[in-house]
Amino acid sequence: MLEASKELINALLHSMAARQPVALVTVIQTPPDLIAARGRHAVVWLDRPPLGKLGLGDRETSILAEAQKALANRQHRVLRYQMPHGVLELFVEVQPRPPHLIIVGAGHVAQPLAQIGSLCDFHVTVLDDRPQFARPDRFPTANQVLAAPLRETLRQWAQESRLDSDTYIVLVTRGHQHDVDCLLEILDQPVAYIGMIGSQRRVRAVFQLLSEEQGIPAEKFDRVYAPIGLDIGARTPAEIAVCIMAEIIRVLRGGGSGASLSDQRRARRSLTRG
Repeated sequence: MLEASKELINALLHSMAARQPVALVTVIQTPPDLIAARGRHAVVWLDRPPLGKLGLGDRETSILAEAQKALANRQHRVLRYQMPHGVLELFVEVQPRPPHLIIVGAGHVAQPLAQIGSLCDFHVTVLDDRPQFARPDRFPTANQVLAAPLRETLRQWAQESRLDSDTYIVLVTRGHQHDVDCLLEILDQPVAYIGMIGSQRRVRAVFQLLSEEQGIPAEKFDRVYAPIGLDIGARTPAEIAVCIMAEIIRVLRGGGSGASLSDQRRARRSLTRG
């Protein structure tokens, strides 16, 4: 049993290190006739068979399927079943894959953005085609810093299915044309977030030009967060990085208006006075 536990732990740690969503299932309560299963573990993934045996007989397959649903929903969960001789409970401890922040461009905004992204528990990759900018010493908190062609690298990642629903891409290159070139490579990818820096006027002109010259439907650009970030009056590179990360968090968490929370209190007080 000890060797099996080591195997499960190693599988769990390996999956977490590889950014693979994984969950540990533990039997925490059993009726008397299943007491031998108490404390047993199994590891479940979304894309492969479970590892480990819980000793729950015919119910085990359906229970592990429920654990996979908890993993897919990124939620810890207690599974509770009424059995003929008592209650069976299992705890599903979910370790979701950390979101991946890809910063395309290693300039003055990218540096504080990489720091903030790391603080927010994102796996951070910085990509730039200039080796003098794409250096690990300039981005000490990033998980990966690459000096490689921008458009070609994004195209390769797309072909390798590395741009998925846990991916957040920020386009802040040294020139707007580079941003646009990169945008064309990722516009149809199933990523969670695409943000592109630029003024309202420039962004509007670029989208209109792409629609007219390349026949891209205008509604496709609705998924692009451009101009990038929440409107907080940011001016400095660090402040711009804060407004970008705030928008990414809002997308990640699936809610939030971006307004000050205290505004709600003031609004309620105004209604009361009225």
